[in-house]
Amino acid sequence: MRLSRRRFLAGLSGAFVATRLPAATERITLVADSIDTRIAGRKIPMLGFNGSLPGPTMRFRQGQAVGITLKNHLDDGALVHWHGLRIPNRMDGVNVLTQDVIAPGRSFDYQFRVRDAGTFWYHSHYLSYEQVSRGLFGAFIVEENIPPAVDHDIVVQFFDVLLAKDGKYDEAFRPNQFSTEGRIGNVVTSYASVSSVKAGDRLRLRLINPSIDRIYRLRLSGLVGRIVAFDGMPLSEPMDFETILLAPGQRCDVIGDVRGNVVFRDIWGPDEADLGDIAVSATRPPTPEPIKPLPPNRVPPMQKPSRSAELVLQGGVGGLPHRGTGTWALNDSSGLPRRPFLSVPRGSTVEISVRNETGFPHVMHLHGHHFWERDTAGTFAAFRDSTFLDIGEQRNILVTLDNPGAWMLHCHMLSHQADGMATWIRVA
Repeated sequence: MRLSRRRFLAGLSGAFVATRLPAATERITLVADSIDTRIAGRKIPMLGFNGSLPGPTMRFRQGQAVGITLKNHLDDGALVHWHGLRIPNRMDGVNVLTQDVIAPGRSFDYQFRVRDAGTFWYHSHYLSYEQVSRGLFGAFIVEENIPPAVDHDIVVQFFDVLLAKDGKYDEAFRPNQFSTEGRIGNVVTSYASVSSVKAGDRLRLRLINPSIDRIYRLRLSGLVGRIVAFDGMPLSEPMDFETILLAPGQRCDVIGDVRGNVVFRDIWGPDEADLGDIAVSATRPPTPEPIKPLPPNRVPPMQKPSRSAELVLQGGVGGLPHRGTGTWALNDSSGLPRRPFLSVPRGSTVEISVRNETGFPHVMHLHGHHFWERDTAGTFAAFRDSTFLDIGEQRNILVTLDNPGAWMLHCHMLSHQADGMATWIRVA
């Protein structure tokens, strides 16, 4: 990044407001450390939180105040970003924009209230293309005060890792991994919080993609169900699906009834891949009740935008020249610029046209907010924190910027972010 935190703060006026943080009702400790774990039948040195990969799944009730102490036992810096949570800016866990890096042997207390019920996750936001690919991530679940009636609430995280010829984590980061589709692992797996169910059970599947660059197009067999939420935000009506696209950082909640072994299969690339399954161990009568919408979160009302903006994604192998200093650029700028992409008063509604002029897909993630995606019919539909753009695709998003502070906007293909595809928005 081109900017130090001191230089950034010196030039930032009016973006921060005093925020009284809630007294925590529950205190959790996360320890970032080196671990040994088993992947593809091999014991491999990786990174993890609290000795595991993925890190522990955190579960809270909507409205709960939580405190999480991050202890850094790594040989390098550490930060944690709470992906998708609308929380105070200084708790967002981003180097330069919100806090300094936590040095080895030091700790930091994160404290905030979880206002939205849904499926979220947490991950390293320091050297994230490396630290997340080594295992520094976990699920963050906020349960509704009146949750849906299901037999199992299951978290499923899809993860790929690149192993060298010796079967260990490949520590080489090659230029082509940053300039093309990203660092794609040669071993793909899934981590499900429940390993067996009964035929006839009703499941809530919380599907999360913490892979740094890999896109999944999931085909689920053995389950008849409907999508009830994207990126932690409930749909007004459940929707049918044949496949589910999960770009890096995105989530999807499905509620459905078990008909057989629940098998996850990725059909994104030219070669299909089995990602794992949840086995059926017995049978019971199915639930007769229809699948209903989840309780809605309190979100800003959709309103007419007060201004518009354009964000152009540039660079990569075969891309047109741009004026940025990295392989990738946003509006001819690479990395966090001194001036924000947008600077608006709190409560402003902005319509942003996002256009992918590169030869590769991207997924743009906005911190601290969700936004409405405009669909191909021109209607604003899903309320998400990350929008996927295929090669040459353009999409408009509508966002009410009601959370004050300096918020990162970046490609969540973390190799692309690391080599330039990042900017920020100032909400005063």
